[in-house]
Amino acid sequence: MRLLERTQNLAFDPGVTPKEGGLPGQQVLTDVVSSVNLFGIIAVVGALCVSGAVWAWGNHSGSHQAEANGKKGVVICAGAALLLGGANGIVMFFSTMGTKIN
Repeated sequence: MRLLERTQNLAFDPGVTPKEGGLPGQQVLTDVVSSVNLFGIIAVVGALCVSGAVWAWGNHSGSHQAEANGKKGVVICAGAALLLGGANGIVMFFSTMGTKIN
């Protein structure tokens, strides 16, 4: 078998594309994922408050390790909030980019 024929065999298009409304219970699944996202955002707000308090306590008490852990927690919470809030946009961006791959 020649190299060109093997390459053409690897490039087979299975014809699978996302279909909206294709599964029963899709609205229920969407509601569950939205609820998980909401709980995640609420947890991030709580963790941000705790991290800010640890940062302030570490700064006030002179505990450099507590201060560093508080700062680290604040940065992690900010990143988590960015990912949770932008989840739809991130998935849509990469999904759109994926459709352009030939």
